[in-house]
Amino acid sequence: MKNPKDEPAEKYLNCLRQKFKIMNSLRNKVQLIGNLGNDPEIINLDSGKKLAKFNIATNDSYKNAEGERVTQTEWHRVVAWGKTAEIIENYVTKGNEVAIEGKLTTRTWDDKEGVKRYITEVVCSELLMIGNKQ
Repeated sequence: MKNPKDEPAEKYLNCLRQKFKIMNSLRNKVQLIGNLGNDPEIINLDSGKKLAKFNIATNDSYKNAEGERVTQTEWHRVVAWGKTAEIIENYVTKGNEVAIEGKLTTRTWDDKEGVKRYITEVVCSELLMIGNKQ
């Protein structure tokens, strides 16, 4: 038989478990809405896979100390594989507004001088074409 005093604690633990499941599903999840800064670069690999590379710009606005609106632009490097890359190749061009979802990854390599280089990219798993900026 359950002790009625344990009910609030059990409800609290269930709530914590549910929150943990939700937060766990958000690990390394990126969602961005922005405009392409260039036409996507499409690479057809020898394996038959297709790769799309592009940059998107996101804008954030705020008011500075003088009350003036300031817009800050951030650039994000995005890569997409397979069917998503095919869709990008056929329908997405410079200036298009897109929403993407994916995860952050960091790659390293050594340049010609032997210096270790790093790049962080969003690996796109979902793409939504929002608008066409002409």
